[in-house]
Amino acid sequence: MRQLNRAWKIIATTAYGLGLVAAASCSEPGRSPSNQTGAPGNTSNPNDTSGNNTGPRPNLAPGFDGKIDSNKNRLAAAGRDIFRYDTFGSEKFWGDTLGLHRAIAGAQHGGVGTGLDPTTALAVGLKVDVEKLPAGLPEQITAGKVDLKDPATTLALLQADAVVGVKGIFDQAGTLTSVGIRCSLCHSTVDDSLTKGIGKRLDGWPNRDLDVGRVIMLAPNRMAIAGVLGVDLATLDKVLSAWGPGKFDAELTLDGKGFRPDGKSAATLIPAAYGLAGQNLHTYSGWGSIPYWNAFVANLEMHGQGNFFDPRLNDPVKFPIAVKAGLFDVRVPEDQDMISAKLPALQFYQLAIPAPAPPAGSFDAAAAARGDALFAGKADCARCHTAPLYSEPGWAMHTGAEIGIDEFQAQRAPDNRYRTTPLRGLWAHAKGGFYHDGRFATLLDVVNHYDAFFKLGLTDGEKNDVVEYMKSLGGEE
Repeated sequence: MRQLNRAWKIIATTAYGLGLVAAASCSEPGRSPSNQTGAPGNTSNPNDTSGNNTGPRPNLAPGFDGKIDSNKNRLAAAGRDIFRYDTFGSEKFWGDTLGLHRAIAGAQHGGVGTGLDPTTALAVGLKVDVEKLPAGLPEQITAGKVDLKDPATTLALLQADAVVGVKGIFDQAGTLTSVGIRCSLCHSTVDDSLTKGIGKRLDGWPNRDLDVGRVIMLAPNRMAIAGVLGVDLATLDKVLSAWGPGKFDAELTLDGKGFRPDGKSAATLIPAAYGLAGQNLHTYSGWGSIPYWNAFVANLEMHGQGNFFDPRLNDPVKFPIAVKAGLFDVRVPEDQDMISAKLPALQFYQLAIPAPAPPAGSFDAAAAARGDALFAGKADCARCHTAPLYSEPGWAMHTGAEIGIDEFQAQRAPDNRYRTTPLRGLWAHAKGGFYHDGRFATLLDVVNHYDAFFKLGLTDGEKNDVVEYMKSLGGEE
């Protein structure tokens, strides 16, 4: 004990002495705070890492702040372009391998089949950016003067780069020769300001109209996917057709499980890509951080050209398809990597996308105020959905048993758990239901589930108040 007390005295004496030195330097005549941190005349060596450099350090703040601001602006602008327009070289798969562009063009335009007309494209959930349309075309569409039953119109929209998330590649003769996909295909929609499916972009909003399975089923060479899964075309089409609008199965080409034990599709809802600032993990089952998931999707799902490494996928029992295809260690030469260098800016932009505020009049303000108190009190929602993140700071993961549901989807991910989904902007992705697979059609169904599972004893009025509070949660508060 005496030795411990002596040690504390030495530490305290040293700290006191350092404080005197600091005080003396601060009060030294002719030395302002600015020239103690690198003003002209400072002879300290900022590169000395020996520990002997006891002089004032250089003041890099004014110049470096400018560099930070410049880098911030560069990353935001570059990230938006990547999110909206970059294919990561995915046309090599969607066009060259699957031949999707041939189905879009149709036999009359150098492809196969009847072609994809705009009416059908909009019906499967593809969106059109009205701000990319040539001058006068919006008015012609409104007046009914554009043939939306002609695949040639789809080709014209692709040439204008107006189809959200899809890039058409044309030769000099105007023939569609390939097609690639972008992040915005699934994680952007439009505000329908011109007509349904045509409007201004809403980045980060999940496209819950997009039927990814039906889009893939258009491809004439989809046996390339069936071969990886080890199934015939009929089996693949059965899986794809079961997804439905707003759903996708990112684990299918890892574990080969097309359906849940109850016979329903194993696909999950396309998640929001907004309101992610401060969130530790992305995806419903917490595969990893935002840059991890971006790399995962760009390489393994979009089939871009890049590098990806995750030894957790090298598990022949849990991820047999991934092991067979070598998806745990994907490598291309550095000069062919079209993904890795774009991950920083892409992450930065996604973190900048706020959850949208609910429209005026879309919830009962008085009920929401009561629900606020219940959320943190009797309903105990805030135990996991902690304000202001409305998820858990740290490792926001729970087993199915902890939240009263099955473990199927959780056990398809490395951590075998579900992430606590952030709640801001719930109103903007209510279509398709709630939870990872949409099993709860309404927010009231979610509240009823937790009320029963945790035996909360909420009244009908209290349940409604909690629902109104969740509907009120937006991004800018």
